[in-house]
Amino acid sequence: MEIKQQNNEKNGMFEAFIDGKHAGEMTYTWAGEDKFIIDHTGVEEAYNGLGVGMNLLNAVVDFARKENKKVIPLCPFASAMFKKHTELQDVLA
Repeated sequence: MEIKQQNNEKNGMFEAFIDGKHAGEMTYTWAGEDKFIIDHTGVEEAYNGLGVGMNLLNAVVDFARKENKKVIPLCPFASAMFKKHTELQDVLA
């Protein structure tokens, strides 16, 4: 699985690709300079159950840690995963 990031001043997205095909995405919107809101996670039906969403969330957490940013998970999937995986909670706003 390959994860690519697109980012600009207002928002961004992490996209997952499996064998070169779009498998899912996690989008975010900047909320100031030091935090961003995860507002959507989508996984293509053909890739359900393959860990696409969790791989996307791990990429987001890695980005937040590296860039010293905080995360506000408004997306239901991201919110649930942050509650379940306490080891990721250091990046929560």
